[in-house]
Amino acid sequence: MSHTWDPERYLTYADERGRPFVDLLARVGAARPLRVADLGCGPGNLTVLLRERWPEAAITGLDASPEMVERARRDVPASAGVDFEVGDLRAWRPAEPVDVLVSNATLQWVPGHLDLLADLLGQVAPGGWLAFQVPGNFEEPSHTIRRDLAAEAPYAEHLRDVAVPSSHDPADYLAALARLGCSVDAWETTYLHVLSGPDPVFTWVSGTGARPTLQALGAVSADLRAAFEAEFRRRLATAYPEGPAGVVLPFRRIFVVARKPG
Repeated sequence: MSHTWDPERYLTYADERGRPFVDLLARVGAARPLRVADLGCGPGNLTVLLRERWPEAAITGLDASPEMVERARRDVPASAGVDFEVGDLRAWRPAEPVDVLVSNATLQWVPGHLDLLADLLGQVAPGGWLAFQVPGNFEEPSHTIRRDLAAEAPYAEHLRDVAVPSSHDPADYLAALARLGCSVDAWETTYLHVLSGPDPVFTWVSGTGARPTLQALGAVSADLRAAFEAEFRRRLATAYPEGPAGVVLPFRRIFVVARKPG
């Protein structure tokens, strides 16, 4: 089954999720781009930062989730001058090449996205910029616990085809884009997010990486999903105990900023 997104749950930790976008944008050297695109714009709360950075640019936000685009159109004022569209970034073709193409925490959901980079770069004007960020924490307990639990009975038979995110190391992205002639800046950062509230790591992952799993089980039965959730919460709470500062979620992020040859 295809999954849907819940903007409200996703925005629970909006500040923490937004920090990598700001750090990514800081390394893009475009001075006065005419056309800027945000692929995987989500609810649009970060896309508006592109307007602040480049007030004269025509800005487009694209997302495959109608729920996210609906929220963006509702929350982002018309005065921001951002055009939000529903669409698949793999099929996205702008009327004219863009000067800056940004994608934040999206490509990890696209199978084979390393091979897609050439196509994305093809939508960028000569001398333009391609900048993206993806999670690189898929071997952390927040993901391995879900994966291990999903492989157990009675869940495994219902989760064989569920969508799971994945990414590559910075060196892989650097090599792929360098082969395409780009000058590339690739790096990684591990954020230590201090979370509060009941079951905060579950709240985080249930809005992103674990959401397809939970929806697939809920489509079978509410009881099956509830049982999975209860055990998932228990294991996450053990893996991420509360300390003096609260619950700390280490989160590795991978950043790439590439400039296309002029």
